[in-house]
Amino acid sequence: MADESGSTNDVPIDSQREERRQHDRSRLLVEVFFDGKDATGIASTKDISAGGLYMNTQADIPEGAVLSLRIPLSQHQIVVDGEVVYANPQRGVGVKFRNLSAADAALLTGEIPV
Repeated sequence: MADESGSTNDVPIDSQREERRQHDRSRLLVEVFFDGKDATGIASTKDISAGGLYMNTQADIPEGAVLSLRIPLSQHQIVVDGEVVYANPQRGVGVKFRNLSAADAALLTGEIPV
């Protein structure tokens, strides 16, 4: 049952975070080029889905930051904006894609191991 804040008392916070995901994540290790107001660089993905990715980086990128991402795949490259929805300082960030085209989502899904 949800309390006034909308959280459930009997479900661990990690499980609540998992429930927000609309896409299954898979391990796909690629270098991601990112550019934003707070940081620019290259990071490696830890996992990825059609909804977003987690990238390992020591860059200090706050939650809410908007990044332009360039994701090279085997024969294609995806360029998409993303919003940092989770930050683990000095370790990495979780990024939710913004306006990923259907064509790019299909390319990405085709690269993700099942």
